[in-house]
Amino acid sequence: MSKPRRQYSPEYKQEAVGVVQQSDQPISRRAQNLGISDGLFRRWIKEQSDSAKKPFPGQGNPRDEDVTRLKRELIEVKRERDFLKEAAAYFAK
Repeated sequence: MSKPRRQYSPEYKQEAVGVVQQSDQPISRRAQNLGISDGLFRRWIKEQSDSAKKPFPGQGNPRDEDVTRLKRELIEVKRERDFLKEAAAYFAK
């Protein structure tokens, strides 16, 4: 049996694309952090950039919003942790 196909809400896709545009990491790494394929993520970016039609016409699941929020929060906490590690190393010298 095959796995059920995962569906993402339009809000999830917009937030994911927004996070990538604000980040300095490559698209492939950001897609990996979000747990999606690189090709799918690039398609989301392309769909959002096409202003002629409504981006992300699919259905999606409402829990995707919570997952996106938690992943964004995790990224921020990791960034703060890394900064504090660097600061502690600097002041230890």
